[in-house]
Amino acid sequence: MSELLFELPLRSADRTPGARAIIHRDTVVDYASLGRAIETFAVAATSYLGIGKLERIAVYLPKLPETVVAMFGTARAGCTFVPVNPLLKPAQVGHILRDCNVRVLVTSGERAEALTDELQSCTDLRHLVLTGGGNEAIPQTRYAVHRWQNLMADPGTPRPHRVIDTDMVSIFYTSGSTGKPKGVVLSHRNMVTGAHSVASYLGNVPEDHLLAVLPFSFDYGFSQLSTAFQVGASVTLMDYLFARDILAVLQRNRITGLAGVPPLWSQLADLSWPSTITEHLRYVTNSGGAMPGATLRKLRDALPRTQVYLMYGLTEAFRSTYLPPSELDSRPGSMGKAIPNAEIMVVRPDGSACAPDEPGELVHRGSLVSLGYWNDPEKTAERFKPCPGQDKGLVLTELAVWSGDTVRKDEDGFLYFVGRRDEMIKTSGYRVSPTEIEEVVFASALVADAAAIGVPHPTLGQAVVLVAAPADGCTSDDAPLLDVIRKELPAFMVPARIVWRDALPRNPNGKYDRASLATELKNLFTGGAS
Repeated sequence: MSELLFELPLRSADRTPGARAIIHRDTVVDYASLGRAIETFAVAATSYLGIGKLERIAVYLPKLPETVVAMFGTARAGCTFVPVNPLLKPAQVGHILRDCNVRVLVTSGERAEALTDELQSCTDLRHLVLTGGGNEAIPQTRYAVHRWQNLMADPGTPRPHRVIDTDMVSIFYTSGSTGKPKGVVLSHRNMVTGAHSVASYLGNVPEDHLLAVLPFSFDYGFSQLSTAFQVGASVTLMDYLFARDILAVLQRNRITGLAGVPPLWSQLADLSWPSTITEHLRYVTNSGGAMPGATLRKLRDALPRTQVYLMYGLTEAFRSTYLPPSELDSRPGSMGKAIPNAEIMVVRPDGSACAPDEPGELVHRGSLVSLGYWNDPEKTAERFKPCPGQDKGLVLTELAVWSGDTVRKDEDGFLYFVGRRDEMIKTSGYRVSPTEIEEVVFASALVADAAAIGVPHPTLGQAVVLVAAPADGCTSDDAPLLDVIRKELPAFMVPARIVWRDALPRNPNGKYDRASLATELKNLFTGGAS
């Protein structure tokens, strides 16, 4: 039987109404209360605000219970939610609101004040819903202003729009490597399939307590909600300032599952972990890039009883692969095999299958493949293309996601990441993976953060530039780091220049912002260096 996204928390509310669903600081919301709030928001969206089927409702808030209610309530209404990263600036928010024709914006009064100028050009916006109890003077022009508590006061009778599992339910904006963010359109089927798939291989159970530290505008961050709600587990919401704050919450709330991205794990791995955490932290997961081997070793040493799941995914298909913890030692560097209900292929440019260990493009097929990019047929056609090897007897063409990532598959079917097509460095005729350089750099223990970038060079084509932040107790000294690199890598992979920083820039999802580094350093060897 097909499911709709909002049914995940509502069914858990039917099964275990008194179980904890959301924890935020001192506030605990049980499943019954969460279910009622979701239904109430759906009534308000359809009956009071008059929002039409599949129309967009944007949520621009930090991690709060209201954030969760607004997103799942929008889904319950038969509308489309657009989670906006709370770290984005007004101009970036304005682009998203205009790009997908948002009708309702749910945000705080303080954030709305900062958006005043941008909202004037959001011609499709009809309603502004403000959380909190402020007295901000918000200009009312083309849109009406409502207070959250007033909107949620009268439950009414739900009259949601009729939707099915292949209808869109959300639009997630990805930062991309060039240009403005583009909206990935996801269906109920995409998100529910992903929740079931990931919860199954992680072994999630109602007794789990997950900690959500990644933004909900990041599909990997949002999945902490959907996988928990699918089994009736609880989620602690957290916006952190320092990595050490995460350890305190892990310990206080006896968290059993934590998801992170490589830069966060690099910070956490260098901390002193309380020995009691490993007694209840059942698993940790990594996605959004390869976890450096040195970081992985530190985490495993600190958490001897905690399972580590290395995962790979892309917003266009949610999640693609995972490496079971039992394979960490026997498959070093592997990104694993396909997750349940997905097929992963490695193909040449003509779509033919690569031989074992032959690098090729990762292609993902199955029910996790999204509905394309919002209002962008050209970019959609570039990434969503006919599935390789489709039987000629099938009249309708199945579309798959062509990831743009170069991988290889060994004879046992395990996949290994080589590099992104647009991040691969071509120097002196060689194709160089930034990941391979970064692995050696992190293993040196001389850096806290590091990213290898290809920079235009008049004779080499591209030169390898390493941008690095020194580890605690270490200095910004090229010589010892280059000594390590030269011992481990061939000459053509040794960085031509090391650029030292106090910290590396990150995009809103916490990944290293390679695009901004590449732009900043593009003239380093060709004149006019930044």
